[in-house]
Amino acid sequence: MSQASGIANQILQAVRAAIPSARGNVALHEPSFKGREEEYVLDCLRTGWVSSVGAYVDRFEVMLSEYTGARHAIATCNGTAALHVALLLADVQPNDEVLIPTLTFVATANAVSYCSAVPHFVDSAEETLGIDPVALEGYLEIIAKRAGDVWINRSTGRRLRAVVPMHTFGHPVNVEGLQKVCDRYGLAMVEDAAESLGSTYRGVHTGNFGRVAALSFNGNKIITTGGGGAILTNDPELGRRAKHLTTTARVAHRWELTHDSIGFNYRLPNINAALGCAQMEVLPSFLARKRDLAHRYKDAFSSVPVVRFVCEPAETKSNYWLNAILLPESCAGARDFVLQSLNEAGFMARPCWTLMHKLPMYAQCPRAPLPIAEAIERCLLNLPSSATLN
Repeated sequence: MSQASGIANQILQAVRAAIPSARGNVALHEPSFKGREEEYVLDCLRTGWVSSVGAYVDRFEVMLSEYTGARHAIATCNGTAALHVALLLADVQPNDEVLIPTLTFVATANAVSYCSAVPHFVDSAEETLGIDPVALEGYLEIIAKRAGDVWINRSTGRRLRAVVPMHTFGHPVNVEGLQKVCDRYGLAMVEDAAESLGSTYRGVHTGNFGRVAALSFNGNKIITTGGGGAILTNDPELGRRAKHLTTTARVAHRWELTHDSIGFNYRLPNINAALGCAQMEVLPSFLARKRDLAHRYKDAFSSVPVVRFVCEPAETKSNYWLNAILLPESCAGARDFVLQSLNEAGFMARPCWTLMHKLPMYAQCPRAPLPIAEAIERCLLNLPSSATLN
């Protein structure tokens, strides 16, 4: 038996041990609608309130605010739209550079591009899978230069404006370390919390550490509104501005249609928010089930020494949105064979995203040395993670 097939067999047996009742083709992450979703959606249809104004939108925003602890939650049509506006609220201007992990979903980089700004890719930490504050600070000591009240990239002359930590697979980054770097270099922190609803760092929900943050409720997220997202902030003025910009910057009036700036048609429809309200009601049970699944994976892989199950970082509580394992670098060549074996056995598995600096539209963007992110890309696999798998 080859090394790759031996590793694949051990991993397949561990997956079967963790989810023994799984049958057929097991999805990577699928939604669950066992609450009041049908009741609330039918209410929208019967009353005619299906668009971007309605009681469910207001209720959903209140539920998000109360659950996360953020003072303001503004529902949007998707998570990318939320992040786009969040960057604008952080005063990201055309030609600014925004520091983001290369290990992220493409929406993080795209949202920077929507602002006509430049993504600047930085490395990740193996413990968190998110931005490594130690590596980032060491890199900025080399490339950053003070110019009056701002810091610029000495190579390009562009302003370094913001850092966007992404809480990968629901695991919170080292927020304290990043905050220190941001304070030293005058950088705004904008959290990409798309994957981390239900995750906390030192008891505080993600999305509360930066000036503004973005959530996602895509069909594969921990709760879903079909499509959808939200902006979180604790700044009342930013909250007001977020709602204004995402509502086409319309000036309130009983009948006139007047707009005072370039805005965006980014509000979440009421019918989608109805789904969100029902999903929020059962979110605690989703989280409990997903943590139970993660613990079963951890136990199953404890007997597979060649594999490391990715656990929540110290001082955090993860929602374990997607469970992941890491092969050692010496076995990275077996990754694709393992993926093929799992998928052929009916367990959907995938690698992490192609790193952003390898995509053709971002290949020329500035970047730090990226050894850890590149190693993670070679060695990581995501496993079936639906809340229904227990």
